[in-house]
This record gives sequence, structure tokens and C-alpha cells, in this order.
Amino acid sequence: MTSDPRADSPADPRAERTRAKLRRALLDECARRPLAEVSVAALVRAAGVGRATFYLHYADLEALAVDACADVVRDAVDALHAWRGRPDPRSAPDALLTFFAGLPPHAPLYRALLSPGGGGPLGRVLHQDLRARSLAERELVGAPEAPLIASAVAATFAGVLADWLHGLVEATPEEIAHKVWRLLVALHASR
Repeated sequence: MTSDPRADSPADPRAERTRAKLRRALLDECARRPLAEVSVAALVRAAGVGRATFYLHYADLEALAVDACADVVRDAVDALHAWRGRPDPRSAPDALLTFFAGLPPHAPLYRALLSPGGGGPLGRVLHQDLRARSLAERELVGAPEAPLIASAVAATFAGVLADWLHGLVEATPEEIAHKVWRLLVALHASR
């Protein structure tokens, strides 16, 4: 058993097809009921795989859920780094607007994995990936305080995203995209 499904021969197309079936089944189930009400038995039945196969790829439902939501993390990281040149500090890039607009359909699942303040299993993955990307880009251009700013960017984005999903920050997807963008541009501009 592994908690990181990508550690199992990522080049094996059969393993990837099985994980894809499980991810799709989980997203379908979570569209109908909260993650806490989804059982492994119902999930493997919907995916058309055996229970042992599930545990070959995932330690538990949470590990599968984080894997199923990993695209959200990649989309968030890409959306925050979609601009080139000097960013417009007032207006979020289209990729960030699209990212926030696409969250509501699976918001209950994201809330189950991303606790207020940006914690939880999905929050840890988001923070780690966003910090690494921000750090690499700041170091590439020789920006000062690269580790500090990368940590602040990751924590700010994960925290605001989580709080917005949990209803602690009220805004439409478009409004929150612009607000979080302005915060992140200010962090990048600080020296």
C-alpha cells in the first residue's frame, strides 16, 4: 500500500487507468453525497474494480480524494503563474479567473480536504506545490527573500482559498480572484 499513487510505476498504463476509474467514481459519488458518506465498497463497485485493487493504489479514501483533487492544485499553481512580463496589479489573469469560476461544482469535496486557514491534506499539497513553484521562479530571476516570499505566497493563497470555500470570505469567484491576485502581487513586490 502506498499513500502516493504516483510512486507506483507511473508509466504503467493499466495502473493509471485503474486510478483514473477510481478518481472518476469518487468525483461522481461526491457530487451526490459528502465524502464522509462515501464507502470504499460503493466506490469500487462504481469503478468496476475490486476492493484489493483499491488498496493496492490508495491507503484510504482520503488519499484517493487528494489524488482526485490534485488537478485543482496543479490548476491553481498554473493559474497563479500564467502571466508573463509585468503583471497588472489590479486585474487577475484570465487563468486565475477561470480557476476560481471552476471550483463551485466540487466545492463540498474541496472543503472536506481543505480546512479553514489552508490546512488539511489538500492544503498541504497546495502549499507545497505553490511554494516550490514560487521559490523556483523567484530564484530564477534573482528576486530577494525568495524563500520568505514563496512561503508567504503559498500560505496566503491556500488560506484565502480555503476560507472562501468555507464561506469565511464572502465574494463571487471573480471578486475573490481579483482580491487574492492583488494580495499576491503586493507580496511579490515587497522587498
